Amino acid sequence: MAYFFEMNNKFFILATFMLLGLFMSSLEKIGAQPIGVCYGQIGDNLPPEQEVINLFRTNGIGKMRIYGPNPAILEALRGSNIELILDVTNDKLQALSDAATANDWVRQNVLNYPDVTYRYIAVGNEIKPNDGRAQYVVPAMQNIHNAIVSANLQDQIKVSTSIDMSLLGNSYPPSAGSFSDSASSYMASVVTFLANNGAPLLANVYPYFSYIGNSQSISLDYALLRSPGVVVQDGEYGYQNLFDAILDALYSALEKSGGSNVKVVVSESGWPSEGHAAATIDNAATYYQNLINHVNSGTPKRPGQAIQTYLFAMFDENKKGPEETERHFGLFHPDKQPKYQIRFN
Repeated sequence: MAYFFEMNNKFFILATFMLLGLFMSSLEKIGAQPIGVCYGQIGDNLPPEQEVINLFRTNGIGKMRIYGPNPAILEALRGSNIELILDVTNDKLQALSDAATANDWVRQNVLNYPDVTYRYIAVGNEIKPNDGRAQYVVPAMQNIHNAIVSANLQDQIKVSTSIDMSLLGNSYPPSAGSFSDSASSYMASVVTFLANNGAPLLANVYPYFSYIGNSQSISLDYALLRSPGVVVQDGEYGYQNLFDAILDALYSALEKSGGSNVKVVVSESGWPSEGHAAATIDNAATYYQNLINHVNSGTPKRPGQAIQTYLFAMFDENKKGPEETERHFGLFHPDKQPKYQIRFN
């Protein structure tokens, strides 16, 4: 009888370890997916943070971007294995150009949460070169990086900044991509920092805005990643969608700025469902699903290299603006019901 119980106990322990292994493997697989979602909170009707984290996990979304260190979100992320982009808000850039302040920021918002899976720190979002805060971006990046190094986390957490595509002076054809004259010196210092530290550039890439700004020359199919064939031939590279063309224009600009080895992480990309003739449920659903399906393929300049891409955004945010479309980028309604029938992996 003792032998029977001993064998059953061993079987129970073995089964438990197998189940735990399968569970951890599934968490690792979720984190390894290239798709994440941006979690903004500019709304007065959004669900509690823990419910949002549960919604990420239920839908197999293994990456998240948040736009500042919200303690309630960070608490809810503990042990979730969700990889995180954490933003330094633009109003903190000047303060974080002081090393001691940066050390305090990292201690309070990163080191205090050892069971949160930080991946990137985005030091500033869409800072323009003529913005008075631009001078503080690279010093703040360096100070945050130094604090990360002091904690021996530099292999786990990379420090970057998030830009928009207005910094490109030329983007067509993609091989001619370059930063504008006004942005070139600013981006040169950013690129040097990224190249020296093995960090990617974070970029907010929106074919939607390119399309509505030039719909006479850009087809909707090209913007929605559903063109049946090559639309733009650029030397040896053929482009079937605008997302790839924008991304490769950015890669060309990086190459011209000494950043040939700097990778790009798409820190935002989305399509609104309301507020403009092109902003419809069908178009948005098509864009999101086609983008999810596409990112593992890479771009013509970087074929086969999965593109880490963060969809914008988790919810419609009713306090955003001023454009009506800004309130309709959500993948989910505030009641957590999905707006579209899409698969995230």
